[in-house]
Order: sequence, then structure tokens, then C-alpha cells
Amino acid sequence: MTRTLCRVALALLALLPITTTAGEPAAAAYALPDTAVHLLHASRLQRDYELYVALPKSYATTPGRSYPVVFVTDAPYAFPLTRAIAARVGGHSDDLPEFILVGLGYAKGDTPEFSRRRDYTPTPNGGAKVVSDMPGRAPVFGEAAGFRRFIADEVFAFIAAHYRADLSRKVFAGHSYGALLGADVLTHEPGLFQGYVLGSPSLWFDHHALFARQKDWALDTKAPLRADVYLGVGEYEGRAPKGAKDPSRYAHEVDMVADMRAFASALQARPTPGLRLRADVIAGEDHLTVAPILITRGLKWALGPR
Repeated sequence: MTRTLCRVALALLALLPITTTAGEPAAAAYALPDTAVHLLHASRLQRDYELYVALPKSYATTPGRSYPVVFVTDAPYAFPLTRAIAARVGGHSDDLPEFILVGLGYAKGDTPEFSRRRDYTPTPNGGAKVVSDMPGRAPVFGEAAGFRRFIADEVFAFIAAHYRADLSRKVFAGHSYGALLGADVLTHEPGLFQGYVLGSPSLWFDHHALFARQKDWALDTKAPLRADVYLGVGEYEGRAPKGAKDPSRYAHEVDMVADMRAFASALQARPTPGLRLRADVIAGEDHLTVAPILITRGLKWALGPR
């Protein structure tokens, strides 16, 4: 074959569609059906946040119906996970009703770690040894109160204006730092949500600062707490019991099992006639593996049949 013919052949090949190893045209990127992503400006924080929204299966066919709303933190991870749980559990049983799912995304321009450290923590002392993953920007902590106001004043309003949302049935769901944010909301503005799913809450943050601020909790007033609260943590997030076969699997720096139990006791010690509380320690699970179980159990607790 001459050089000219080779060049012609290569040019023709460049016009052909990219194919997979099976010889079929390469598919488009996968997209979740019945979902949308909105960019919402937080006026007080002067930052933009993405909101992920997933609609229930019956939304398009029942125009007169409104739905409870579940708000999950760490949306890039928790949104598709929670959506899949809703379809699997709610779609094949009566254990979980349909709901609108709203994923609280990170601030545009920030890494997930930078954004969640700042927005999900209640105090500015995150530790002197913490290294930022954003070059040229020091790590920031302690802006949970501002993020809470953003949710209450702007996120709720946006969802109410654009979707058939029953905002009298709102559930907060978070894990780790996300659950720390939820615990901060629960103890300062408990009425923002009617249900709370708090998985492996990082109550150890800043030397258990959330516990140290108990005198400031809204629960210290005579106003009763009316909420369905689910707390959960993995067995291996606590200290190894005596005689444990493999003590290396357990946490060594913090005891999140003890922290969760102390938090549950603190909630129950206040005037809480409207509190419906459950606290679980999930056997055989650690901080990384326990989240799907906690979301499943927590949503069934907060939204499922009594």
C-alpha cells in the first residue's frame, strides 16, 4: 500500500465511531433517570451549591400528590446510594414510602473534603495538624450554623417552589461529618426536620465540642422535641472488648460507639415527649461499610409504617 493510500485509510478510520471491544458503538455516559441537578446560590455564604433531586416513580402520573422529602449530605456519594435504596426497598415492599430525594452537594470550586470540613462542623477548631487539600487555602472549620441557615432559608424555599414537596415531612440523613451536622441541627433547631438519620456521627470533633455546648442546646428550653431520630454506628467504630478475636479491627483513637450512646442518653435526659429514638450498633461493620445499612434502617424508621 502506498503512503497516499495509508493516509486515506487513516483518515477514513478517524471518521468511524469509537467502538467497544464487542464492536458496538461506545455508549453515552450513564445518567440516572428522573433526576436533576440545580445550582443554588447561598446569599449569606456567598457560595454556590449543587442540589441533586430525584423524583419518585409515581411523581409524573399522580399530579395531585405531594411527597415527603429526604435531604442527604455528601450528595456525590449518598445521593445515588439513597436513591438505589429507595427503589430497592420501597419498590418491592411497604417498608418505605415514596419520597423526593434532595442531595446537598458541595460548594462549587471547593474539593469535597474542603467543603464538608467547613460546612458540616460546629466549631472552628479542627486541629492544628490538619492539612488542606486545596493548595494556597488553609483548612476552614466551624460554619455549620451558616450552612444550617442556608438549608432552612433557601434550600427549603427552592424545593417548595419547584416540586410537590410535603415540607411537613422532612428527613435529614447524614453520615460521619454529615451526621455531625445533623446532630448540630437537632440540638439547636430541632424543628427544621421531622426525622433524623444520623450514621456514625463524628461527635469526637473538637474534643466533643457538641457535648460541651449542651447548655446552649435548644432542648434545654421547655419546648418539646418532636422528631423521629435514628442513630447508628458500626461495631468496629468502638473500642475492642476484652477477648476480641481481632482487636486490630476496632477503632483506636476514638470510641464512636460510646459517643453515640452518650448522645442518645443526653437527648432522652431532656423534656422530649415527642421524641421517638432508636440507637443501633451494627455488628461486623466499620466506618466505611456501615453507611448503606444505616441509611436503609434509618429511612425505614423515620418514614416507614409504625
